[in-house]
Amino acid sequence: MTVLPASAAELAIRARRAAFNRAIAEGDAAAIQPILARDCVMITGTDSAAIAGRMAQVKVWRREFAAPARMVYARTPAEIVVSPVEPIALERGTWQGVVSGSGTVAASGIYSAKWREVGGAWVIEAEIYATLA
Repeated sequence: MTVLPASAAELAIRARRAAFNRAIAEGDAAAIQPILARDCVMITGTDSAAIAGRMAQVKVWRREFAAPARMVYARTPAEIVVSPVEPIALERGTWQGVVSGSGTVAASGIYSAKWREVGGAWVIEAEIYATLA
């Protein structure tokens, strides 16, 4: 079986996902902002809350980061499919939320994210999460 090299787009998206994970771990809402499209949408994993718009999501992250016993979420891509006809890609993978400072996994599941290249940078247009554990 031949393994094809990852495309430049896939590598760029993986780097952006890693930057997003790092921003969450460090509690840096300002670093999250440029990774999100202006009109992005996130559907949360447990209560299916819909959070629409970059600024609404940044506000949610700021509130999350200020919580005394906050969660640190990490998303791990399993697959990124880049469209050959449009500047878009779909990422799917697993996520987990760990109670900060404890190492205890409090929730986990699967997710999908739609990315779009805008002005040479990949941004998240939509994410949907499902809590499985």
